[in-house]
Amino acid sequence: MSTDHNITVAAHSDSSITRRAMLQRTGGGMGLVGLAAALGHGSEAATTTTHFRARAKRVIFLFMNGGPSHVDTFDPKPALMKYEGSHPEKGLERASKGTGFMPSPFKFAPRGNSGVVMSELFPQLARHADELCVLRSMYTDVPNHEPGLLLMHSGHQQPIRPCLGSWVSYGLGSENKNLPAFVALSPGRPVVGPQLWSSAFLPGQHQGVAVDTNDMQVDRLVANIKHPNLSQTQQQRQIELLQSLNELHRSRRLGDRALETQIRVMEQAYRMQSEASEAFDTSRETQATRKLYGDSVFGQSCLLARRLVERGVRMTMVYYVSKKGKQPWDTHSQNNDRHRSLCHDSDTATNALLTDLKSRGLLKDTLVIWGGEFGRTPYSQTDKTKSVAKAGRDHHNTGFSMFLAGGGVKGGLMYGNTDELGMNAVENRVHVHDLHATILHLMGMDHTRLTYRYSGRDFRLTDVHGRVVKEILS
Repeated sequence: MSTDHNITVAAHSDSSITRRAMLQRTGGGMGLVGLAAALGHGSEAATTTTHFRARAKRVIFLFMNGGPSHVDTFDPKPALMKYEGSHPEKGLERASKGTGFMPSPFKFAPRGNSGVVMSELFPQLARHADELCVLRSMYTDVPNHEPGLLLMHSGHQQPIRPCLGSWVSYGLGSENKNLPAFVALSPGRPVVGPQLWSSAFLPGQHQGVAVDTNDMQVDRLVANIKHPNLSQTQQQRQIELLQSLNELHRSRRLGDRALETQIRVMEQAYRMQSEASEAFDTSRETQATRKLYGDSVFGQSCLLARRLVERGVRMTMVYYVSKKGKQPWDTHSQNNDRHRSLCHDSDTATNALLTDLKSRGLLKDTLVIWGGEFGRTPYSQTDKTKSVAKAGRDHHNTGFSMFLAGGGVKGGLMYGNTDELGMNAVENRVHVHDLHATILHLMGMDHTRLTYRYSGRDFRLTDVHGRVVKEILS
């Protein structure tokens, strides 16, 4: 997995071996161990690639597309009431009508034995307060959706780097050789689209398999999962013939990664026909379980995520996004009313997921992440009418909240703080790079050593940044 391991190269008995062939056979080194696991050589190979003991075997990232408001969810700021209407950049000076600091209308209270403070918008999630690790000091580099989304997913503002899920797939592979290591569940395409689950320069099999969850029928979820004409026996004969031809072709082109990728992708597509039909079929769940998650698209996506991680999928992204790809949490107007609706939907599904994972013994080694690309401003945003009733909140990147649960993090913890008005993260600040480093650490990987050599240099998810937030580890 890492290119800094010591590698011993044995002499080859064939004196006619070329320099190029030797480099092809040895140059990948340990960097190909993770690749071998991802190519479907079994869970045993995957588990030997970690740098240290993994606390989490798998990740479910519940992505609130658009950016939830931290001051309305997990970071109460009573001082906003005192300074209501004051200009955010001019101290106590009053702003024009409809602008200025805007207090949250929602009540906050400590929950659980630990006293984790949460908004009244999450009555069901409050039952899991003692399992939540709330990061109240997140910050990122930009307040715009496109670069913010890319940074949260890939650690870079430009669409040129592999995403978090692809790095996890590259490093660990899947525990189930018949299912992909990385799946993205989304009822519509977010602003940036497929780049959010792109493998970029990593081998193509590490790209996320995108699944449109608008229609939960199995044959609609995974397109072309069944061959329209041939039986599995007939397909198996074709596969065996193709494998023999591919092996002949591959033996003459040692180290051709594009060819390797194409062969493995085709083989996995065949294997998925039986496994995926069962894994993606949420109708197999009991009525009580389906009811627990609710009938919303996001709720059913969370149910599907649980089925996937239960079957060995390493990374599952669950996007809270509209059917047309719009960002529901981008509340530039009617922030309060929209957060009531959004949080109700998210609360139901997130509670169900945590309850379900815990009851099945999966939460202890499944890391659940909740959050968006940034937060919302503590001050209001209004349209031309300056209507206070319709006021929203703008993008905010200098301080916001996310939470983690399960998978080796301390439950019942509120980590870090923003200032009294929620403008800036000021205590125990956590950058996106730090979040990524911590996620990889929980999965047993050193973010500084999980590298891939491309275009003459070693790349990693965190680039030259990132620290593991050890204070939140259990």
